[in-house]
Amino acid sequence: MTGESETRAPSGAHQTAAGGDPTAGGDPAAAPAGGLAVRGLSGGYAPGRDALRDVSFAAGPGQIVGVLGPNGGGKTTLFRALLGELPIRRGELKLPGRPAYVPQTERARLDFPVSALDVALMGAYGRTPWYRRLDRADRRAARAALGRVGLEDRAGERFGELSGGQRQRVLIARALLQDAPMLLLDEPLSGVDGVSAERIEALFAELRAERRTLLVATHDVRQAAAWDQVLCLHRRQIAYGPPAAVLGPETLGETYGAELIVLEGGERAVGVGHHAH
Repeated sequence: MTGESETRAPSGAHQTAAGGDPTAGGDPAAAPAGGLAVRGLSGGYAPGRDALRDVSFAAGPGQIVGVLGPNGGGKTTLFRALLGELPIRRGELKLPGRPAYVPQTERARLDFPVSALDVALMGAYGRTPWYRRLDRADRRAARAALGRVGLEDRAGERFGELSGGQRQRVLIARALLQDAPMLLLDEPLSGVDGVSAERIEALFAELRAERRTLLVATHDVRQAAAWDQVLCLHRRQIAYGPPAAVLGPETLGETYGAELIVLEGGERAVGVGHHAH
């Protein structure tokens, strides 16, 4: 796993988070060694129209951060900023290296005649020069990644014919092949079967032990409560910190507004975008 640090200078005027102690929100100068720090992040897709603003937080190696927010609240915008793909961005990022991104399986094309192994192998393309073909070592690594998500025996099956949960695990295997110090996962537990959910959650524990940093977008407050930190977004940063300090009624109400649904006698809350597995 690469330990290379990457710092991206502001692409516009530097901003700090509104209110509060900037070091508590993630001052890059006080970032955990080998971790992620974001300060004053704002930006969007058109001039003068921020899709996300005033985001400041830090996360260390081995931490899992749940990213909560309604549909359109800025979770994908945050991920695009961390990937260097947000067209207009202001603020400062300190990254432990290039993140690996895991999209929702619903956004994956299912009509391409590719196998699960072919999809996992795509994770090797970024580190392979254009003039060199993928070799046997890459294929072994891809099979090992499929093994980590419990799908080595499905390597030859067509990706589009796998179940939704299996496809999600293949996309995670593709990210594992990148050997990145940080993974960005877009609702990886939404709509997956129970077996896949258990496998993914077990893998999270393994990656935490490997000192990887995980940012996991989710609508499920119960899931986020089990992780190290929670970042609440609603086109701006609402709160960041340990679940016990963040996941209160006032913060959740400000984060989700009318989209918040409380279930099971008030002990579980989800956003309307959540799909139970």
